[in-house]
Amino acid sequence: MSFSKEDILRIAKEENVRFIRLQFTDLLGTVKNVEIPVSQLEKALENKMMFDGSSIEGYVRIEESDMYLYPDLDTWVIFPWVAEDRVARLICDVYMPDGTPFAGDPRGILKRCLKEAKEMGFTSMNVGPEPEFFLFQTDEKGNPTMELNDQGGYFDLAPMDLGENCRREIVLTLEEMGFEIEASHHEVAYGQHEIDFKYADAIKAADQIQTFKLVVKTVARQHGLHATFMPKPMFGMNGSGMHCHQSLFKGSENTFYEEKDELGLSDTARSYMAGLLKHARALAAITNPTVNSYKRLVPGYEAPCYVAWSASNRSPMIRIPASRGLSTRIEVRNPDPAANPYLALAVMLKAGLDGIKRQLDLPAPIDRNIYIMSEEERIEEGIPSLPADLKEALGELIRNPVITDALGEHALAHFYELKEIEWDIYRTQVHDWERNQYITLY
Repeated sequence: MSFSKEDILRIAKEENVRFIRLQFTDLLGTVKNVEIPVSQLEKALENKMMFDGSSIEGYVRIEESDMYLYPDLDTWVIFPWVAEDRVARLICDVYMPDGTPFAGDPRGILKRCLKEAKEMGFTSMNVGPEPEFFLFQTDEKGNPTMELNDQGGYFDLAPMDLGENCRREIVLTLEEMGFEIEASHHEVAYGQHEIDFKYADAIKAADQIQTFKLVVKTVARQHGLHATFMPKPMFGMNGSGMHCHQSLFKGSENTFYEEKDELGLSDTARSYMAGLLKHARALAAITNPTVNSYKRLVPGYEAPCYVAWSASNRSPMIRIPASRGLSTRIEVRNPDPAANPYLALAVMLKAGLDGIKRQLDLPAPIDRNIYIMSEEERIEEGIPSLPADLKEALGELIRNPVITDALGEHALAHFYELKEIEWDIYRTQVHDWERNQYITLY
């Protein structure tokens, strides 16, 4: 829905809204907010609400900390889980005091990449995300335990799927907030779930991912559960992905579809995929941004480890779903839900546009199960691996001018620094596995 300032002020009064959360996202993908009383709503709608950006990850130094929040009026929604003294939300872009967009705002970074796509004639990027999550039991203090809430499997029903009621309430809450839910089901691993919502343009899709995470965690807590979007919370089980279906449109025309092509794919779609494959190893630092992300990207758990594509199997990084016509799209399977959705979509779009600009040739599809191929066979087929860990991914990122350009100097420098610190803390920590393996052996 589209809202005007007058609409929002009227609805806030009619619905007894008492507080408004002005939300934005830091560089690591964490949702932040400034909560204001409804008396300040008109001021916020005039882009006059200021905040201190010096304490936000990846933002600015203390001597240049004043920043402004510009609400996107179309993101207005009232949280349905607060019955009295109701709370509403507006997602904001971040601006500098001189009225220029802040270079480190992830939402602004995605908008810059979309502007480049428009300059190339593409009016929209459609994205259908599939973020998965786990539900864990909590202790008497409400803290998460390592006990999963069920032992269900793929598409199982109650009583095996004990998360069914929680998942159903998540769906109802999302629908009340304007989501169009297409499906919800138990995933492969114990305690793992997926809820699919309808595709949207890239900005709205990223906004929806952030809202989705908030709703899932809120409703889970009401059920005495802890929801996590950690990519690989349990050893020996599938991890959680965030497959991203994507296509580029010119008006109402899906530029990825070509009726005469054997696979129904246009040259634009093939070049876009070629760009994604070309930059895949650098993309991983953004689409798989944590130490834990690379525990998921290993053979045997349905997550892609190899840089390849196919129309007929799910082991490569990119798959082509069967639908054609307006629904023709590619599915990028390696991103995980720890990714900052604005940055992840920005760098994937940038990589695809680079492929289109340079008319890169798409390698032949790999229609065999790559997981059972030997290393020699993969080398012979020219199939690279995704990075093995965060450190390797960061090295690929910093050497890739296309992906670093998508982020811009400010975001790149701060993201890289934060992730180097994360890697160094992990690298120098002594883990339980090491103690179990070595303490009696040596």
